[in-house]
Amino acid sequence: MAGKRSAPAISLASGALFNISKALKLIRKEIPKYQEPVVTTYGRQARRPAFKVLISCILSLRTRDEQTRQASARLFAVADTPEAISAMEETRIEKLIYPVGFYRTKAGVIRNACRFIVDDHGGDTPDTIEELLEIKGVGRKTANLVVTEGHGKPGICVDTHVHRICNIWGYVANKTPDQTEMALREKLPARHWIEINNLLVTFGQNVCKPVSPICSRCPLEDACPKIGVKKSR
Repeated sequence: MAGKRSAPAISLASGALFNISKALKLIRKEIPKYQEPVVTTYGRQARRPAFKVLISCILSLRTRDEQTRQASARLFAVADTPEAISAMEETRIEKLIYPVGFYRTKAGVIRNACRFIVDDHGGDTPDTIEELLEIKGVGRKTANLVVTEGHGKPGICVDTHVHRICNIWGYVANKTPDQTEMALREKLPARHWIEINNLLVTFGQNVCKPVSPICSRCPLEDACPKIGVKKSR
């Protein structure tokens, strides 16, 4: 039986454009009922938030959020500074983060990232995308997430959920997350830059799912153009 929507549908049209501000306002009211992404949780911490966002984001790639949460907790319980992790044996890091996807590769990326932070930045996690991209294995998604969630600076993190949902809405029409990021930098109101990743990742994990979105639970159902959606619930 279809679930009852918790918010009324409203018009999201603004001329010929999808009104993303109204859409995000509705989603903002919905997501408190769901668990926030682990990287957002670490971004709220007082001690080394940028560093913990970086490490947990590396762990999260192609890994379920709950596994990321558990692996991050195990690693940080043993070592939660770049100095401490860079001094660890790579095999020790592997054991602590297992069974996240590609755990051996990620152990190497994490150790190298910590060494880079210690050797090149005095132990402080960089706060610019350009510097973060110097870390081998760190891409634009991770760099933007560290800048926004870890340092609270303007940036647009576009993961698969942000890319997919913005294309479903017709707000952008792009083939890759990097293309979507650049399009959003051109048209997304600056007030939404930092929050859009947290909102749409949580929304994408729980409602607008990749394979079969739960449209019956979505507050945007009546207004969403559902571009590219072939099956829904």
